Amino acid sequence: MTIYRTPDARFDALPDWPYAPQYLEIDGGLRVHYVDEGAANAQPVLMLHGEPTWSYLYRHMIGPAVAAGFRVVAPDLIGFGRSDKPLDRGTYSYAAQVAWMRQWIEALDLKNIILACQDWGSLIGLRLVAEMPERFAGVALSNGGLPEGQPAPRAFAIWRAFSRYSPVFPIGKIVKAGTKRELTAAEISAYDAPFPTRASKVAARVYPSFVPLGDNVAIPDQKRAWAALEAFEKPFLCCFSDGDPITRGSDALFKARVPGTQSVAHRTLKGGHFIQEDDPAGFVAAIRDVSAAGTFVSR
Repeated sequence: MTIYRTPDARFDALPDWPYAPQYLEIDGGLRVHYVDEGAANAQPVLMLHGEPTWSYLYRHMIGPAVAAGFRVVAPDLIGFGRSDKPLDRGTYSYAAQVAWMRQWIEALDLKNIILACQDWGSLIGLRLVAEMPERFAGVALSNGGLPEGQPAPRAFAIWRAFSRYSPVFPIGKIVKAGTKRELTAAEISAYDAPFPTRASKVAARVYPSFVPLGDNVAIPDQKRAWAALEAFEKPFLCCFSDGDPITRGSDALFKARVPGTQSVAHRTLKGGHFIQEDDPAGFVAAIRDVSAAGTFVSR
């Protein structure tokens, strides 16, 4: 397996990114990069990014969450950020990414986790919750889902075709298009930083095709995950944005099927698809709500 590691110099002096890199090697020799901030014995918040971003997406949430008393762990998915990037498209799959992140969680022995997730962070994170619910204390879900063969919304179908066929794939500009606030040139460059070559973007380009909308190999795994979530009674808070054309209305499915949604007051955040850029304070408030609800439930 040929692996690309983005040169460290690409990550020098990124705006609002003072965090020291941490690394952990999982099976197969793949190196996972992650941020680990806050007291080691504090309740961990797992901030899972989606596609085509990396943990930089959470830069405006990490500090406030640590200040609120949490330990924040924010990994880069394999193929993204400072994590290893296998260059063979066939190395990647939905199941493989879930397995890689499960190995990473087990290696760090994270427990009592609050999952904060969006986009592919939710597709992966919710599968992790379903596979090891004993490690999770609750979920704050924004602008994501766990599809199991539904038809693809038009906006997503367009995105999937673009990611597959477009001769150019300007990651920073793609993120900019999914936000309501105007990103600076330096912020756009920071999203581009992990992907200096065409080959290094292989994961970013392939993952839209893995989303199990329509006929897809992952559907049986999704149905098993939903069965587990339908028994998940810990706090499960939906904090979707008011301006995302891709996931708009998806929170209704969770509120109808996941019992933990009944123990929390849900939030509507202000912004576009990448809500971490538009309403980080609202997302952190949702995490605090999940923690507080979990404390109340456990009494």
